[in-house]
Amino acid sequence: MESLAFWKRLREAVVTYRPQLRFALRMTVSGLVALTIARSLNLPLHGLWVVLTAVVVTQMSVGGSLRATIEYIVGTFGGALYAAVIGILIPHATVPAQNGVLALTIAPLAFAAAFNPNFRVAPFSAVLVLLLAGQLGDGPIESAITRLAEVALGGAVAVVVSLLVFPQRAHRLGAQAAAQALERMARALPELLQGVSRQLHAGTIARIQNHIGASVTAFQDIAAEARRERAVALVSAPDTAPLSRTLLRLRHDLVIVGRAVAEPLPDVLARRLAPQLARVGEDAGNFLHASATALKTERQPPSLEACDASLRAYESEVTALRNEGLTRALSSFEVERLFALGFALEQLYRNFGDLARCVREYARGGAKARA
Repeated sequence: MESLAFWKRLREAVVTYRPQLRFALRMTVSGLVALTIARSLNLPLHGLWVVLTAVVVTQMSVGGSLRATIEYIVGTFGGALYAAVIGILIPHATVPAQNGVLALTIAPLAFAAAFNPNFRVAPFSAVLVLLLAGQLGDGPIESAITRLAEVALGGAVAVVVSLLVFPQRAHRLGAQAAAQALERMARALPELLQGVSRQLHAGTIARIQNHIGASVTAFQDIAAEARRERAVALVSAPDTAPLSRTLLRLRHDLVIVGRAVAEPLPDVLARRLAPQLARVGEDAGNFLHASATALKTERQPPSLEACDASLRAYESEVTALRNEGLTRALSSFEVERLFALGFALEQLYRNFGDLARCVREYARGGAKARA
């Protein structure tokens, strides 16, 4: 029985951490393949830079590996070329001269890297070219060419391994990241709406908003990798841009909701609106939960009927409060928050329609892939 329990826990762990385990295997294979090729070509330093490049640019997804490879090659080319030119034009046989040439090489490349992430590796590559030139019997030009060739070879190995060894598409990772963001929104909205009738701690609101923001940002990073996969026709999948915009708008809606409920409304209004808002939060949360599941399973989006009905009921209750004159005693700040809450919910439900269209596109893409 203990043995069966152990294997069950092991199997559950493998299923839970399958993407991470696949990534670890891909990186290991990339390093081993790069080392084998480097040895067969008898490259300097046992192919150190080929292996390092293959390991560094191997990412969670194929699109991520492509992005990292392109950035690494561009940065290496710029840094190696600049260092080679500086090394030829400025003699640096003495220690002070070497220090001056090194500073003259690093500073401009570091400045460029601050503006363009493609040049983040440029200072590193330039230092290697300068310091290794002559150590292996090569001049600056030969050292730069060798460095660029080894990086290109290592990047090619990483991309090929990412395509062949348990390939993980950024599109699939993006759907999971988007679903996680929607799940957090689904839990957050009912909690935020309770602020109409009871005081929410400012730290609680900030924590909720920060977690949602981090989830949306994580999806946008993966979406950029997915666009690279689509650009080189590595995968036929829906464009991630509409879903990215929709998640961002939903996040902004929740930010407005959070600001509107930072202080409870007067009791006479809170008693009337709290039940309606609880229904709004429940129906909206259910829709977001169901949309997250549909994204992950590539199924059709859920219906918006319940959400529409609860929103109309809330708006009717607000209208009834106005007709009864209960909003006349409100301060301008309270009126502003009540208006902002209604506006945010209206926008939220409009964006639900965009979300449903995005989920439908993902479902169509999954149906084509299964056909």
